[in-house]
Amino acid sequence: MTTVVFLHGTGVREPGCSALAGRVAAGLTALRGGLRIVPYSWGDTHGATLAAGGGSLPPLAGTARGLAETPPAPETGDDTTSAWAALYADPYAELALAAAAGEPQGERPPGYAPPEQPLQARLAALAAEGDAPAADLGPGLARAATELAAHPLLAPAAQALDPAELAALAARSLAARVIAGALDADTPLAPVGDTRDAVVDRLAETLGAPPRGTERGMRSLLLRFAGSAASRAVVRRRRALTEAAHPAAGDILRYLTRGAALRDDLRALLAGLEPPVALIGHSLGGIIALDTLISAPLPQVRLLVTAGSQGPFLYESGSLPTLEHPAPLPPHVPDWLNLYDPRDLLGYVGAGLFPGRVTDVAVDSRQPFPAAHSAYWTNPAVYRHIVDRLP
Repeated sequence: MTTVVFLHGTGVREPGCSALAGRVAAGLTALRGGLRIVPYSWGDTHGATLAAGGGSLPPLAGTARGLAETPPAPETGDDTTSAWAALYADPYAELALAAAAGEPQGERPPGYAPPEQPLQARLAALAAEGDAPAADLGPGLARAATELAAHPLLAPAAQALDPAELAALAARSLAARVIAGALDADTPLAPVGDTRDAVVDRLAETLGAPPRGTERGMRSLLLRFAGSAASRAVVRRRRALTEAAHPAAGDILRYLTRGAALRDDLRALLAGLEPPVALIGHSLGGIIALDTLISAPLPQVRLLVTAGSQGPFLYESGSLPTLEHPAPLPPHVPDWLNLYDPRDLLGYVGAGLFPGRVTDVAVDSRQPFPAAHSAYWTNPAVYRHIVDRLP
C-alpha cells in the first residue's frame, strides 16, 4: 500500500489542517483506491506564535501601556508621501473630496459669477504657455490644465474652498497628472519631492494662491483625510492586522531560522513508514519536504510532490537551509514532481536549476493571485498529475 504524507503550507492550524488533508485525501482516493493518507500537522507544534501575547506591538496612546497625554501625531513625511501616491493614482482624488464637501448647487440668479470661473481663466492661460511651467516634472501640463478647467467636479469644489485653497489644490492635481504620465512612459523618470514641491508652489501662485513658499506644502484635504484618519485607523487595527498576518509570515521566518527540529520530526515520521511513500508539500510544506529529503537519505520515499512552492527560488537565491547554489541535488533525493500555477506568484520552477531531476507541470486554476496559491487542492488536474506518478 502506498502511503501519502501531506504537509500543509503557512498559516494553517487545526482544525484547518485536518479539513485540508481530508480534501486532499478525497481528491487522491477518488482516482486511486487503497492509498493511506497521513497528514503532518507541523503548524501547531513548530509554527510561529506571538509567545508574549503581542508584547512586541507598540502601545496605543491612552492605553494602560501607552501615554494618555500623547498628542495626535503631526503630519509626517510618510503621510505626505502617501497622499502623493494617492494623487498619482488619481490626480482628481483631492478634487473629489472637496466637491463632496460643497453645498448642492441651486438655480443661479442673473449675473451670478461662478466661483470656479477665475480659476478656469487662469488654467486656460496656463495651458496657452504649453508644458514649460512644469518642464521639470515632465510633459503634459498644457493638456492637464485644459482638462482640469473642464472637469465637472471643479464647480462643486469651488463652492467648498476659498480661491487660494482651490488654486493650491489645482496645482497639486496638475503636478500629479504630469508626474503620473511620466511614470507611465517607456522610460519613467520621476522628479524628487523638492523639485515637485517647488513646481507646485509656482503653479499655485500662477493660479491665484498667495506666495507661501514651502509652508504650503501638502496640507491638503487628501492629507488631512488619508494622512490622519486613515493612518490612525491603521494604527488602531495594527494588532488585528499583525495577528491575522503573523502565522503565515512568522512560519516562514521561524522555519528558515529554526527549522531543524521540524525536519527531525518529519524524518522520524517518514522513517517509521513502510515503503513506498510519497511526500506532498504545499508552499512552505514543499520547502520543508525538500529540505528533509536533501539532508539525509530516506529510501522509503519514492516520490516528492511540491505545489506552489518556493524551494527552487530559495535555492537559487542562496536561502534554502540544506543546499546552496550551485551544488547539485543529492542523488538520494527521489523523483520530484513540481506543480505550479502560472498565475501563482509564489510558485516557482526547478527543472532549469536541477536538469533531469525535476518535472515541472503547469496547472491553471483560472484564478488570480493570491487565490491561485490556494486553489491547487480544488483543481482536478492536480490530483491527476499526482496519481499518474504515485509509486
